[in-house]
Amino acid sequence: MASTRLPGKMLLSRTGRSLIEHSYRNACRAERPVGVIVATDHADIAEVIRLAGGQVVMTSAECASGTDRVAEVAAALPDADILVNVQGDEPELAPAAIDKVIDLLAGDPASAMATLATPIRDAQQVDDPACVKVVFDDQGRALYFSRSPIPFVRDAESLPLDAEPPLFHQHVGIYAYRRDFLLELAQCEPTPLERAENLEQLRVLQMGRTIQVGVIDHAASGIDTPEDYQAFVARRAA
Repeated sequence: MASTRLPGKMLLSRTGRSLIEHSYRNACRAERPVGVIVATDHADIAEVIRLAGGQVVMTSAECASGTDRVAEVAAALPDADILVNVQGDEPELAPAAIDKVIDLLAGDPASAMATLATPIRDAQQVDDPACVKVVFDDQGRALYFSRSPIPFVRDAESLPLDAEPPLFHQHVGIYAYRRDFLLELAQCEPTPLERAENLEQLRVLQMGRTIQVGVIDHAASGIDTPEDYQAFVARRAA
């Protein structure tokens, strides 16, 4: 609700439904989760979801990140093994992406977390610090996340954007956590790498834990600006 670029965005409702309700209903279309919870510290968001028949957990306004908010919910769910953090401003995230990140973590007992990535074919994205990049090994385990271009291509006149398999990947901001690790993570202080890049997932790597990365063809667009919301409204009307 306190977004600086689009204040109150979660309750924008030019489509006939609020943005948060779109995101909630979309998440409910995934097949793998046994339930969907909206975690919020705002009474108006809670009311919208309750009127839509959804489950809400009120969390502390002091949560510093989405991870902290999900961890607060996880603490009251002792029977949950895997929890997924879906951003409330991503109403068009493919439900299959939620299923995929769950399957990734469920299928790799050695990993503490799982997330997704999509190929980058645009040089402007490679250079854009707002586009978080990820590199991973042959088993899909994250090596590093960065706002800088990674990998750095030293001996080429132009970026090999058409390489197969793709060389550059954009990180898609959805996470699956093992519950015990999520509770541990929320108690840990930010690490130097995390503070340097302002990327929370680097805390996990610097702790020596494994993040499994799955690749999807396309990433949905989050709603961050008035232009993003206008485009979303237009797509819903089409």
